[in-house]
Amino acid sequence: MVDTNNSVNGISRTTTQTTGTTTTPKKELDQASFMKLLTMQLSYQDPFKPVDNSQMLSQMASMSTSEGISSLSSQMGKLNEQMISSQALQASSLVGQNVLLPSNIGYLDKEGPISGVVQVGTANKYSSVKITVEDEAGQVIKEFSLEGDQKGNVEVAWDGTDKNDKRVKPGKYVLKASGTVDGKSETIPTYAYGKVDSVALGNATNPTLLNLKGLGSTQLSSILQISGTNSNQTAKPLPNTSTASI
Repeated sequence: MVDTNNSVNGISRTTTQTTGTTTTPKKELDQASFMKLLTMQLSYQDPFKPVDNSQMLSQMASMSTSEGISSLSSQMGKLNEQMISSQALQASSLVGQNVLLPSNIGYLDKEGPISGVVQVGTANKYSSVKITVEDEAGQVIKEFSLEGDQKGNVEVAWDGTDKNDKRVKPGKYVLKASGTVDGKSETIPTYAYGKVDSVALGNATNPTLLNLKGLGSTQLSSILQISGTNSNQTAKPLPNTSTASI
């Protein structure tokens, strides 16, 4: 630090120059600064009108609460980062796997079937369960029935052939199911499998996305079941699951 004395029109002026690093003023009031201010306030208080104890305790409690919230926010941020990292690791392991989607639309490749799950449920037994395969235009490609009464979650697979047992072109197809219970025909919820081609890792504001072959993207949190490379070999089965295919 260098002090220089300058005299302008008989008036002395002292200029202080600071060398080295410059200290950036704090933008937030930390606990140490708060205690200094509180100590100064107490030292300059009117002895005939001292600071009220309850008011001082209230100020200290407010400062403590503020610091606690700040610390909790920092810890939650770190926890969120760890969860995102764990989610990314989990998602990356799904590449090449088949996952059950909350949709009855599947993608038929050049080879292989479209597989899915018919959610018959456990409350009733359905008879004459029929699977209908439609193209994107709503045209019926093939129909087939499941033998016997069905209950629980039934896995089904369509081999990709039409009514004449000829292989149809690759693309999106819709699986629908219906069955009879108590003499009435009812529509049964149906879900299709999709193959994970790649993963778009997310962050604190954007969710992790699974890029599915021929079906676009879906959030990791939306998948219902993980099936492995062959959807008839279920790695994480739904309860009461049986298998049927054609």
